[in-house]
Amino acid sequence: MSDEDGDAVETTAAADDSSAVSRDVEEPNEPSGGDPPIEEIAARIEGEPSASVAEEIATLREEVATLRTDRDDLEARLKRKQAEFQNYKKRQEKRREREKARATEALVEDLLEVRDNLSRALEQDESADIRDGVEATFRGLDEVLDGEGVEPIEPEPGTETDPNRHEVLLRVESREPEGTIADLHRPGYEMAGKVLRTAQVTVSDGSAGDNPQDESDE
Repeated sequence: MSDEDGDAVETTAAADDSSAVSRDVEEPNEPSGGDPPIEEIAARIEGEPSASVAEEIATLREEVATLRTDRDDLEARLKRKQAEFQNYKKRQEKRREREKARATEALVEDLLEVRDNLSRALEQDESADIRDGVEATFRGLDEVLDGEGVEPIEPEPGTETDPNRHEVLLRVESREPEGTIADLHRPGYEMAGKVLRTAQVTVSDGSAGDNPQDESDE
C-alpha cells in the first residue's frame, strides 16, 4: 500500500469518527422528564467563570423564591375562596330555614282562623242547626289548602290505578273494567307535584260486568 493510499484510509476513518461524534452531540439522550441530565449541566458550566455561575445560581434561587411566594399566595387565596363558599352555603341554608318558618307561620295563621270558626260553631246551642256553619268552615279550609297549592287526588271510577298516587285497599265486585278503580274511599292530596297523601281506593275485579242477570235488569 502506498503512502497516499494510507493517508486516504486514515482520512476516511477520521471522517467516520467525526460523523459519529456529531450524531451523538446532535441527538443527546435526555431523560423522560425533558430536563437536561446532571452531566450535561456540569459540562455546560465547566468552562464558565465562577462569577457567572454564581450569578446564574443566584438568579435561579430568586426565581424559586418567587415561585414559592406565588404558590403560597395561590394557596391562601384558595383557602379564602373555600371559606367564603362555606359561609355562603350557611347563609343560604339559614335563609331557606327562615323562609320555611315564615311559610309555616302563615299557614298556621290561616288554619287558626278555620279553627276559630269551628269553635264558634260548636259553641252554638245544641238544638241549633250548625250544618251551615260547618259547611262554611269546610269551604274556608279548602280555600286555605288551595292557596297553598294543595290539590286533591280524587280518581274517577274506571281510572287506571297509579301506585304512586293510589293506595289499593281491596278488590270488589264492580261493573268497571278489571283492575281499574271501582270507588274512592278517601281522597289524597298533592302539592307542587309531590304526593302528600295517596288516595285510598277499591279496585274492580270485573266480575259484575260479566253477570247476565245484571244486564237483563237494565
